[in-house]
Amino acid sequence: MLFFKIPLISVKAIIILLLIYSNFNNVWASNFITRGHYVIDLGQKIEWLTCPVGMVWQDKTCVGTPLKLKYKQIKFAIEQASEQLGGKWRLPNRKELERIVCKSCGAVKIDTKLFPNTPADSFWTNEINAWQPKFMWTVNFFTGHTFGRFPEFIPNYVRLVRDR
Repeated sequence: MLFFKIPLISVKAIIILLLIYSNFNNVWASNFITRGHYVIDLGQKIEWLTCPVGMVWQDKTCVGTPLKLKYKQIKFAIEQASEQLGGKWRLPNRKELERIVCKSCGAVKIDTKLFPNTPADSFWTNEINAWQPKFMWTVNFFTGHTFGRFPEFIPNYVRLVRDR
């Protein structure tokens, strides 16, 4: 029988490297860091409000009733969020909102651990549909699809974001 003698220091070094590698992969694989009422999106370098407008962060979840707002009402929600929470909150653009869609999720196409109690419905983006300028783009968290067919007077849900 042939035995190889591996120096103890090599085994320790290998274990340390494996631990570092596994921790690095866990951090790298997760693009989000939860911070109570907001979620840091490392991939997009933005921060999301955890709860849709109308709901509040309480006891590690979103409580209350989310509000559907007409597009012109959103500026007041943004002013209020910026005043109360600090920073410059805004509507996400289409790509930002599309990137938090979870195609493999169940009834609501969003990670409900990150964004609890999100309605399975349409959310406003800050973009006008260039093909039909009377309509705005929305992202639907029931289907996971994007639609450019909502006029500004139709109420939709709102999730705010700020740059990091």
